[in-house]
Amino acid sequence: MKKSLLMITGILVLSIFASCGSNKDLQERAPAQFAEVYYTYTSEGIQLHIPVAVIQEERVDLQAVYFHGMKSPLVKSKENSNIYIANFRVGGGDMVMDVDPKKEYGNKMPQMPEESPFKIDQDEAILVFGQNEKTKFYKLTGIKEKEE
Repeated sequence: MKKSLLMITGILVLSIFASCGSNKDLQERAPAQFAEVYYTYTSEGIQLHIPVAVIQEERVDLQAVYFHGMKSPLVKSKENSNIYIANFRVGGGDMVMDVDPKKEYGNKMPQMPEESPFKIDQDEAILVFGQNEKTKFYKLTGIKEKEE
Protein backbone atom coordinates (compact mmCIF):
# COMPACT_ATOMS: atom_id res chain seq x y z
CA MET A 1 0.00 0.00 0.00
CA LYS A 2 2.79 2.39 0.95
CA LYS A 3 4.66 1.64 -2.30
CA SER A 4 1.62 2.28 -4.49
CA LEU A 5 0.91 5.58 -2.71
CA LEU A 6 4.53 6.63 -3.17
CA MET A 7 4.41 5.63 -6.84
CA ILE A 8 1.17 7.57 -7.49
CA THR A 9 2.62 10.64 -5.75
CA GLY A 10 5.79 10.38 -7.85
CA ILE A 11 3.82 10.13 -11.10
CA LEU A 12 1.69 13.13 -10.10
CA VAL A 13 4.75 15.25 -9.30
CA LEU A 14 6.46 14.28 -12.58
CA SER A 15 3.37 15.11 -14.63
CA ILE A 16 3.08 18.54 -12.98
CA PHE A 17 6.72 19.35 -13.74
CA ALA A 18 6.44 18.01 -17.30
CA SER A 19 3.40 20.16 -18.06
CA CYS A 20 5.04 23.30 -16.65
CA GLY A 21 8.16 22.89 -18.78
CA SER A 22 6.32 22.52 -22.07
CA ASN A 23 3.72 25.23 -21.49
CA LYS A 24 3.86 27.54 -24.51
CA ASP A 25 1.44 30.43 -24.54
CA LEU A 26 1.13 33.33 -26.91
CA GLN A 27 1.75 36.65 -25.24
CA GLU A 28 -1.14 39.11 -25.39
CA ARG A 29 1.17 42.09 -25.05
CA ALA A 30 3.71 42.93 -27.75
CA PRO A 31 7.36 42.88 -26.64
CA ALA A 32 7.93 46.09 -28.63
CA GLN A 33 6.02 48.62 -30.71
CA PHE A 34 6.04 47.48 -34.33
CA ALA A 35 5.41 49.45 -37.50
CA GLU A 36 3.89 47.64 -40.52
CA VAL A 37 5.46 44.19 -40.88
CA TYR A 38 5.96 43.14 -44.51
CA TYR A 39 7.82 40.68 -46.71
CA THR A 40 9.49 40.80 -50.12
CA TYR A 41 10.59 38.14 -52.56
CA THR A 42 14.31 38.11 -53.36
CA SER A 43 16.38 35.95 -55.71
CA GLU A 44 17.08 33.57 -52.81
CA GLY A 45 13.61 33.43 -51.23
CA ILE A 46 11.49 35.49 -48.85
CA GLN A 47 12.75 38.33 -46.69
CA LEU A 48 10.53 39.28 -43.74
CA HIS A 49 10.97 42.84 -42.44
CA ILE A 50 9.93 43.71 -38.89
CA PRO A 51 10.24 47.48 -38.30
CA VAL A 52 10.50 48.26 -34.58
CA ALA A 53 9.39 51.71 -33.40
CA VAL A 54 10.21 51.23 -29.70
CA ILE A 55 11.96 48.36 -27.90
CA GLN A 56 13.71 47.99 -24.56
CA GLU A 57 16.76 46.10 -25.84
CA GLU A 58 18.10 45.51 -22.33
CA ARG A 59 14.91 43.58 -21.44
CA VAL A 60 13.76 42.08 -24.76
CA ASP A 61 15.78 40.00 -27.23
CA LEU A 62 14.10 39.34 -30.60
CA GLN A 63 15.44 35.91 -31.60
CA ALA A 64 13.56 34.21 -34.43
CA VAL A 65 10.34 34.05 -36.40
CA TYR A 66 8.09 31.34 -37.86
CA PHE A 67 6.62 32.32 -41.23
CA HIS A 68 5.20 30.33 -44.19
CA GLY A 69 6.10 26.98 -42.62
CA MET A 70 9.73 27.83 -41.85
CA LYS A 71 11.76 29.26 -38.97
CA SER A 72 14.55 31.78 -39.35
CA PRO A 73 16.70 33.80 -36.94
CA LEU A 74 16.20 37.56 -36.78
CA VAL A 75 19.09 39.92 -37.46
CA LYS A 76 19.24 43.70 -37.36
CA SER A 77 19.43 45.39 -40.73
CA LYS A 78 22.85 46.84 -41.54
CA GLU A 79 21.24 49.88 -43.18
CA ASN A 80 18.59 50.60 -40.52
CA SER A 81 19.03 49.44 -36.91
CA ASN A 82 15.27 49.73 -36.28
CA ILE A 83 14.46 46.90 -38.71
CA TYR A 84 14.86 43.22 -37.94
CA ILE A 85 15.11 40.88 -40.93
CA ALA A 86 14.51 37.15 -41.33
CA ASN A 87 15.63 35.37 -44.51
CA PHE A 88 13.82 32.25 -45.73
CA ARG A 89 15.43 30.29 -48.57
CA VAL A 90 12.69 29.13 -50.92
CA GLY A 91 13.56 27.05 -53.98
CA GLY A 92 17.03 26.07 -55.00
CA GLY A 93 18.24 29.09 -56.92
CA ASP A 94 21.31 28.51 -59.07
CA MET A 95 23.18 25.41 -57.96
CA VAL A 96 26.43 24.06 -59.32
CA MET A 97 26.26 20.33 -60.04
CA ASP A 98 29.55 18.72 -60.99
CA VAL A 99 31.40 15.42 -60.82
CA ASP A 100 34.03 17.24 -58.74
CA PRO A 101 32.49 17.93 -55.28
CA LYS A 102 34.90 20.84 -54.75
CA LYS A 103 33.08 22.80 -57.45
CA GLU A 104 29.79 22.36 -55.55
CA TYR A 105 31.23 23.93 -52.40
CA GLY A 106 29.33 27.25 -52.65
CA ASN A 107 25.87 25.65 -52.98
CA LYS A 108 23.49 26.56 -50.18
CA MET A 109 21.39 23.90 -48.50
CA PRO A 110 17.65 24.37 -48.97
CA GLN A 111 15.84 25.55 -45.85
CA MET A 112 13.93 22.74 -44.21
CA PRO A 113 10.30 23.30 -43.21
CA GLU A 114 9.73 23.76 -39.50
CA GLU A 115 6.26 23.75 -38.07
CA SER A 116 5.18 26.68 -35.91
CA PRO A 117 4.27 25.86 -32.30
CA PHE A 118 0.96 27.65 -32.96
CA LYS A 119 -1.52 27.60 -35.84
CA ILE A 120 -1.06 30.65 -38.05
CA ASP A 121 -2.51 31.95 -41.31
CA GLN A 122 -0.55 33.03 -44.41
CA ASP A 123 -0.53 36.69 -43.29
CA GLU A 124 0.70 35.86 -39.76
CA ALA A 125 4.01 35.01 -38.13
CA ILE A 126 5.11 33.86 -34.68
CA LEU A 127 7.82 36.01 -33.13
CA VAL A 128 10.16 34.22 -30.73
CA PHE A 129 11.74 36.51 -28.16
CA GLY A 130 13.54 36.31 -24.86
CA GLN A 131 12.43 38.25 -21.80
CA ASN A 132 13.48 37.74 -18.16
CA GLU A 133 15.54 34.71 -19.26
CA LYS A 134 12.42 32.99 -20.65
CA THR A 135 11.48 32.21 -24.25
CA LYS A 136 8.13 33.76 -25.20
CA PHE A 137 5.97 33.91 -28.33
CA TYR A 138 3.95 36.71 -29.92
CA LYS A 139 1.72 36.55 -33.02
CA LEU A 140 2.32 39.19 -35.70
CA THR A 141 -0.75 39.70 -37.90
CA GLY A 142 -1.66 41.55 -41.11
CA ILE A 143 1.68 40.90 -42.83
CA LYS A 144 1.59 42.12 -46.44
CA GLU A 145 3.78 41.55 -49.46
CA LYS A 146 5.63 44.58 -50.84
CA GLU A 147 7.49 44.99 -54.10
CA GLU A 148 11.23 45.40 -53.65
